[in-house]
Amino acid sequence: MSVNDTAHSNNFTWNRQVYHRLKLALSLDLRRQIFLAVCDDLHLRNQVAARLHSTLAYPVGQVLYQPSDGQATSTPAYPRLVTLRLNLSEPNLIVQISQWLANYPPPIVGASKDSPGRPLPIPVFQIVGVEQLTKQPVAVQRSFLHHLRLSEQYFSSPESNRFLESSLLLWVSRPWLSAIQQSAPQFWRWRTGVFVFAGEPTPTTHNGDYPERFSSSRSLDLGSLEQSILEESVSEAELQGTATTKLEFEDEFNLPPEIPANQTLKAQETIPTTSELLQSSLQQQEYAASRSSGNNNPWPPLSHVSKELTELVIATINTKIAEEPDDDWQPQQVLWEIEELHSQQASASALAAAYHHLGNLYRLRIEQGQSTLENLMVAILAYQEAIAYDEASPQLPDILNDLGTLYWMLYRTPQDSESGQTYIEQGIEFYQLALKSISPQTHPETYARIQNNLGTAYGDLARFSNPAENWQQAVLAYSEALRYRTVEMDALKYAACQNNLGTAYWHLAQYDQPIVHLKQAIASYNEALVHYNPQQEPLKYGMIQNNIGTAYWNLAQYEQPVQNLRLAIEVYREALKYRTPATVPNACAATQNNLGTAYWHLANLPQTTKDVRQKLLKLCIAAYEEAIALAHSLSSKLLSFDLFATHNNLGLAHYQLVTDNSFSGDQVMRSQHLEAALDNHLQALKGFSQQPEAYQTTFTYIVKTIRAFHSELGIQGQNLALSKVPGQLLPEILPKL
Repeated sequence: MSVNDTAHSNNFTWNRQVYHRLKLALSLDLRRQIFLAVCDDLHLRNQVAARLHSTLAYPVGQVLYQPSDGQATSTPAYPRLVTLRLNLSEPNLIVQISQWLANYPPPIVGASKDSPGRPLPIPVFQIVGVEQLTKQPVAVQRSFLHHLRLSEQYFSSPESNRFLESSLLLWVSRPWLSAIQQSAPQFWRWRTGVFVFAGEPTPTTHNGDYPERFSSSRSLDLGSLEQSILEESVSEAELQGTATTKLEFEDEFNLPPEIPANQTLKAQETIPTTSELLQSSLQQQEYAASRSSGNNNPWPPLSHVSKELTELVIATINTKIAEEPDDDWQPQQVLWEIEELHSQQASASALAAAYHHLGNLYRLRIEQGQSTLENLMVAILAYQEAIAYDEASPQLPDILNDLGTLYWMLYRTPQDSESGQTYIEQGIEFYQLALKSISPQTHPETYARIQNNLGTAYGDLARFSNPAENWQQAVLAYSEALRYRTVEMDALKYAACQNNLGTAYWHLAQYDQPIVHLKQAIASYNEALVHYNPQQEPLKYGMIQNNIGTAYWNLAQYEQPVQNLRLAIEVYREALKYRTPATVPNACAATQNNLGTAYWHLANLPQTTKDVRQKLLKLCIAAYEEAIALAHSLSSKLLSFDLFATHNNLGLAHYQLVTDNSFSGDQVMRSQHLEAALDNHLQALKGFSQQPEAYQTTFTYIVKTIRAFHSELGIQGQNLALSKVPGQLLPEILPKL
């Protein structure tokens, strides 16, 4: 059974939770914090920003009272939160905030004959209007990003600017979030949190530039399947980093059967912040839950069970009570039994068993696909309570492994990125505690499973920080798992772990000793491949062949390019025997895209002859066209490569084919290839409208292609090309011809 992370099925509930997390973060009055709120729906953005302002700007009322010579006098309230619209004529946040503070300095309070008083705190600054930059000239957009890049000097010298004594909340759309990540890494590095709201976007194009998963939704099999996929970008020469290749690995997170529980985690008893933030919305559901169950009597007071756990259980009952009343009655009954055990001052082991039973009920829900935030939190809290009451259980390693997996799953639920990193780190701590409590000699299977899970968690942590170090830790964990997970024990799990190890080596090669680690990756993938029968496991067999192709492609950048690119092409073509349009069209499209890129690079090697280059470019075009045709039949959410980059690459291949001296086609064929090149570049240009650098590069390709029309087909050809160009582009194109 798999647990699937789907899109937000209830945007209202999701946005309410994100709002409460954001409100809490701003209410803590922390200094020098940078928060990013992401929302593509401007109406929703305006509602949330206005609500934050009305709630936080004047939390103590409109008038501040202070004693003066024994009498109370009032002064206008000084805001705790200030909302500013970005100045589009000079998009410099620091200058704009500094100007506001110069005009409205914090008033002095508490002054007397004996005391000079103190200024009120600097307010939090909420900035809106960044999305309007999209309508501004490119120079203004670059100016905004340039000022963000320069902001590092203020962070390193906090005394140089007063606004750093408070916090900043910057509202952005998803395209601008991506632009900040890529073009203002210094500013991005100083962020404290990212809060993502769900809603229908203002028309925009967004291509996720981070790897997606193998299935249509990111999935977690709690049985034996160890599956997931990563995409990484590849680039060379004119491709300018626009091609995307695909790397995949399998994850295994096995939840053990029902077993007693126990404790030894003093440091882990703190309730995660996210559950605290749920309380305000859950309280509103309590009465509705009792009414929906057909029981007019409210829940009896549970004075011994934590309020948070009670409210979370009520929320989960409320969501399903109409559909599965019997199923939902069971957790309610267990909660009452726990309260009764507390009242009777039952033994610690009895309480631990009851809490563990509650956790197992919710783990079963999760295994059946109900991986909601509430279900995960109930399971976590119940297991942690079980551990808190009994630390002598022989099943402690399995319980700790369960907790590590549940925290890992919290990361996989839609969260802001900072919470995601925290959840992974907590999961890693539980896995490490589990390993300390077990001997690999006496429990080899459990030990290997936890090490495999630990490797996958380190791989996810590498997305947030210290990638080289965390991928090295993943390599060590997978290698340790393979010491005890043998072929004889379970051939498929052994193969899956070898595949994971290969992917960890591949990632490590991006940071250290590329040739050594890429060869180790290929060796691990080949070892995994031995144990997959292509007839019985065609999708996994094809997936690993794809991984091998990617590793060979990468190795070709460092040594023996002809040999390694030919090997990459060979295994990509082998993968496509099993990754077919009928079975897995998204995976097939990704491998076709990879194959096209490999053909392109082989065609452009200096040692490739002109005749062979022509053949390779034609094969490249065919692969890219197949990838694009499949991609257009799928939802963009299912794609694990940048479709607009592929359009660009296809345009380059057509252009290079026809402008090569060895091209032997007639004028009709020349025109067809140049028209295809221009059409694909124009498609890419539409997709890159929110990515200034990629847009400018593609614009340059369009100009080059129009020039080729003129040089190959004369003025008639140039006129044909210009007739295909959108009118708004002509004033910028014509002076360049």
